[in-house]
Amino acid sequence: MSFFKKMVTSQFIDVIEWTDSSTNTMVHRYDRNGKEIMMGAQLTVRESQVAVFVNEGKIADVFQPGRYELSTQNMPIMTALKSWKYGFNSPFKAEVYFVNTKQFLDQKWGTSNPVMMRDAEFGMVRLRAFGIYSFRVVDPVAFLKEVFGTTELMTVEGVEGQIKRTVVSALSDILAQSKIPALDLAANYDELGQFALNALAPRFTPLGLKLESFVIENISLPQEVEAAMDKRTSMGVVGDLNKYTQFQAAEAMRDAAQNEGGSAGMGMGVGAGMAMGQMMQGAFQANQQPQAAAPQAATVPCVSCKQQIPQGSKFCPECGASQSAASCVDCGKPLAAGAKFCPECGAKQ
Repeated sequence: MSFFKKMVTSQFIDVIEWTDSSTNTMVHRYDRNGKEIMMGAQLTVRESQVAVFVNEGKIADVFQPGRYELSTQNMPIMTALKSWKYGFNSPFKAEVYFVNTKQFLDQKWGTSNPVMMRDAEFGMVRLRAFGIYSFRVVDPVAFLKEVFGTTELMTVEGVEGQIKRTVVSALSDILAQSKIPALDLAANYDELGQFALNALAPRFTPLGLKLESFVIENISLPQEVEAAMDKRTSMGVVGDLNKYTQFQAAEAMRDAAQNEGGSAGMGMGVGAGMAMGQMMQGAFQANQQPQAAAPQAATVPCVSCKQQIPQGSKFCPECGASQSAASCVDCGKPLAAGAKFCPECGAKQ
């Protein structure tokens, strides 16, 4: 190859590709070094990449993963913008951007200031929360227009601030719309994370981004609320307050008896012992006191079999005889139920 031919060849680009060696690069502008792109050059777009051609500031053709030989047939927008004639085969100038479409994992978020939440049980409470999320570029054209601009290299750090602020600003609305009580938040992290993911998705679509996952690792309540929860838990564990008081007194008496503080300790021990003795004696007497006998129902004899039956019964439960008013066997005057003699004639019934 002559020196002239080698010099001309070095002014053109015949292979275009990008090997990503980083973990956080979102967009890479291919460095042409002032060279022109040869028509018929080989373009290689790897998996999780999209190549975008930009002509004089205008986004032109977009190439998905694959290997291409550049021509007017597979660059229709560039052909129209540059008014190329059919079969154009000359070098041209254009900017080439490689957009990384892989999922960016383990991105952290957190509330720098407390988030207000209205709770049905505690009223207004302040919450702090943190977790992780993952996202990807799903619309390279929208992302280049709305976010990227003309910088040569863009990393995750360039968009994570926007994502974090959007998440935190929407968190109070998400907590309110979920209607999960403050006491139940810890048991519903997965449900709340999915709810937040669905609620946040429309906010990132115009930027060409998509939240793939949203994980809540912790939601912490204010110290006052946690103290109230601890007290309520303690009350539930104690159960019967009377028995708990007796137990506490017994523990105090034992500690006082073991105190080696001399006469003062002995006095305290004796006083605690006397108080405990009185308390235990009262509890014992209350438990041993017999219960008053229940009053017995009044009974009357059956008019037929003379068995004692409850007063007011219409029939005898023993012989089945009716207990309605009877008449004297001698004079026929009405008799009260159970009467043994007639009050009129004195005849025995």
